[in-house]
Amino acid sequence: MFTVALIGGDGAGKTSIADQLRETFPLPLEYLYMGINIESSNVALPTSRFIEKVKAKKNPAPENGAAASTSLHNRPQKKKPAGIAWATARLFNRIAEEIYRQILSWNFRRKGNIVLYDRYFTFDFATHESKEAFQQRPFDDRIHRKFLINYYPQPDMTLFLYAPPEVLFARKGEASIEYLDDLQNTYLKQGEITRNFVVIDATQPMDKVYEDVCRHIIKMYEEKSGKKVNLGSDATDGKLFA
Repeated sequence: MFTVALIGGDGAGKTSIADQLRETFPLPLEYLYMGINIESSNVALPTSRFIEKVKAKKNPAPENGAAASTSLHNRPQKKKPAGIAWATARLFNRIAEEIYRQILSWNFRRKGNIVLYDRYFTFDFATHESKEAFQQRPFDDRIHRKFLINYYPQPDMTLFLYAPPEVLFARKGEASIEYLDDLQNTYLKQGEITRNFVVIDATQPMDKVYEDVCRHIIKMYEEKSGKKVNLGSDATDGKLFA
């Protein structure tokens, strides 16, 4: 089987589409959260959850309840916890976490499942800044990004749910229009060097977005397996599934 990453800005409908795929997709499918938010992860190493608790105590959430970004590519640099040892420990744990989720993915595929990734690390950490700006980043950040670029597996297909930043802001209002625009442009630039990168119009009604996502996944399945997927009689009525 193969892997499919579902990415997009906050408000694009990733969670809704992922939930619907888990409930109604006609082929064997397993779900893995592959983003940076440990609280949203359906699986995580105990050490990752411990580090997240420590970080939460050191950096309490804003009183206005503003949600954390789903991407790190344009975040202002935060003051690191004191000590190189702590930064190194976080680096090793972050890489261990990402390898752990890949091992789970390989196991799901071995058992005959398509693996649906909700977000993906290489997009969450994507950056297209200059070499000089990159060298100004903390050492652990540079090492981690180089690991993702040079060694971390790519999804077999990436589906980018795109909507204008004004639309995303109107839906959730959790990030500025400028940030959402920059985030999506970074996704598009990363997509230029990513195999099987597909842009899907997320301004469509959600059922139409879901159909588009399903058709792309089914098309890849049929190409890889040589088998046709029977969508049932409802497909002739303009519906993908019952």
